[in-house]
Amino acid sequence: MSPAASPQRATAHLPSTDLLHLEHLLSAQERERLRGITDHLQTQVRHQSVGYWNREELARELLPGLADLSLGRLAESGGSRLFQNLVHVQVARADLSLSALLGIHNELIVGTLEAFGSEEQKQTWLPGLKELRQLGAFCLTEPEHGSDIAGGLATTATRDGDGWVLNGSKRWIGLGTVADLALVWARDTADGLVKCFAVDTALPGYSATKIEHKIGLRIMQNADVELTDLRLPADALLPGAADFAATNDLLKDSRAWVGWQAVGAQQGLLDILRDYTLERVQFGRPIASFQLIQQVIAEVAGNLAASSGLMAQVTRVQDDGELEMMHAALAKSTATRLSRQSAAQARDALGGNGLLSDHGIAKIMADVEAIHTYEGSYHINSLIVARALTGISAFVS
Repeated sequence: MSPAASPQRATAHLPSTDLLHLEHLLSAQERERLRGITDHLQTQVRHQSVGYWNREELARELLPGLADLSLGRLAESGGSRLFQNLVHVQVARADLSLSALLGIHNELIVGTLEAFGSEEQKQTWLPGLKELRQLGAFCLTEPEHGSDIAGGLATTATRDGDGWVLNGSKRWIGLGTVADLALVWARDTADGLVKCFAVDTALPGYSATKIEHKIGLRIMQNADVELTDLRLPADALLPGAADFAATNDLLKDSRAWVGWQAVGAQQGLLDILRDYTLERVQFGRPIASFQLIQQVIAEVAGNLAASSGLMAQVTRVQDDGELEMMHAALAKSTATRLSRQSAAQARDALGGNGLLSDHGIAKIMADVEAIHTYEGSYHINSLIVARALTGISAFVS
């Protein structure tokens, strides 16, 4: 039996990948719930996701099991922020694509409706979304505007009688082809402000085309979305999101969440690296016994520990209500950089087998490229950090 087929059988007696014992900071009830979620993800998602990833197919069949664990309504879990973040870690440890789906769902779809939606909008959409019976798409990025989206957003919203007419294009929209609800950000042609609209994707004027041939997050279906004379009633506008500044707290929190994704990715890397090197025999010995391999294991563990400690402190800052964009940008850029470094090292340690998605490392390595780029690219986040520390903006005006 290959190392990929029997996860953790050789390492059950060894330290867990929670190297800094963050789970010990949870209540006893939270620890028990997290163990149940982790067990489901490791037995019902981790290996099952590989086929969907290879086929570049949405894993719809896995969603009911995730809904049963209340992963579509994490903010209502009754758990602490650290508990919610450690759930995100375990989802990412099992599969980064599903982690992206659930993270964006909780942070940017449910989160936006909860924070800015009308009571009618909440009653219409939240029940189905929270049970993962319905899915949402967060339509912000555009073909010509990514990093400069706040100032450059070109999609328009024009008042027409008692309603609105939307026109424009969006790109890299997660679940854009399968979503029931699209939260579309558009610029009001009257006052120039960027506003958010709840769009039923069944309406005429909404169309989406899947972006093919991605190398990372292949389960997460990204799309090009076209809005062509899309007519909406007046109450499609989210009353609390009549200005782009309203998104600041949501985008800060979602950027920090990506740092936790990177922790989960690194736990997954260490799982596979340790299992494989203990079982792979060369020159009559497990390759884990060779100094070069042990150096790789130690460095991957070090990056994981550093990322875990950083993200735990960011969570404390969030709990204190003091999270600034600089903190979120620093956390996201640092943790994803370390996960990228560890993925390359772990893949190298697996030799030729590291090139196969069946062994997991190549899959994580490709997925890490995506999380290193989305929610603000590495370099954009670096500029945000340096601007805060120096008081000087290096962004092109």
